[in-house]
This record gives sequence, structure tokens and C-alpha cells, in this order.
Amino acid sequence: MADKEVILSKKGYKELEEKLNYLKDVKRHEVASKIKAAREFGDLSENAEYDEAKQEQGFIEGEIREIEYKLKNAVIFDDTNKASGVVSLGSDVKVYDTDFDEEVVYTIVGSEEVDLDNNKISNESPIGSALLGKKVGEIAKVQVPDGIVDLKILEVK
Repeated sequence: MADKEVILSKKGYKELEEKLNYLKDVKRHEVASKIKAAREFGDLSENAEYDEAKQEQGFIEGEIREIEYKLKNAVIFDDTNKASGVVSLGSDVKVYDTDFDEEVVYTIVGSEEVDLDNNKISNESPIGSALLGKKVGEIAKVQVPDGIVDLKILEVK
């Protein structure tokens, strides 16, 4: 099976690299120290500190493997060359939601950089995929569980 592409911005790629370096250079050593200290408590079969440190080590190693996979399969999108006025990866899109009678600004990002608290939505999400390729003035129809929502594109940056 082929590896899945991981779409990232330049900033997102750099942040993942920094996190990977932190996990390898700092967290690994911290956990190794915890394991060493816990071993000194004696009987490992009833040593909660040892078990906890080994669990943390497993979590960190899993996170390292996951980040290495993402970086290896990263496709970096260059938002400096995006078409003016057309929604694409990296676009900030102001829309008018006709159902809720409100304006919302979304940033279209790859699935690894989603941050719903800051309205960063995936290009693969129902809203993100409906907005891609649209221009100012067009209506994006988004399928939701209750039916279809119309989002009018007001501005694209």
C-alpha cells in the first residue's frame, strides 16, 4: 500500500520538525532518566513509577514515528502562488452562512493543521472541499446531516 500524502504549509512542516527535535533531544532523555530512577526503587513487577515511565516512553516513541512518517510523506503547499480570488489551500475565505445569517472566516489547510478553535478547516472537510475552487460571489453548497447549507463567498485572501 502506498503512503498517504500529508499536506502541510511551510510553517506546519517547520513546527513538526521542531516538535520532532524536542521529542528526540529532550523528552527521550527525560523519560530515560525516569526509567533509570524507577529501576533503583527495586522490584520492577510492583513498581508503579517504572510502569508509568515505560508507558510514557512508548507514547513518545509512537509520536516520534508518527511525526517522522508525516515529514517523510509531506507535500508542502506554497500559498504565495495561489490564484487571486480563487479559494485554494492556504486561503482565508469570508463566507456568509445563509442558514445562521452570519459571516465566518475560514482558513483552508491540510488535515494535519486543522484548528477548529481558530477556524482552520481541512481541505478534505465538507466545508473545505465545497469552498475549494470557488470565487467571490459564488455559492458553495455544503452537505450537512440536516440537508444542504449555502455559503456565499464574500472575500478570498
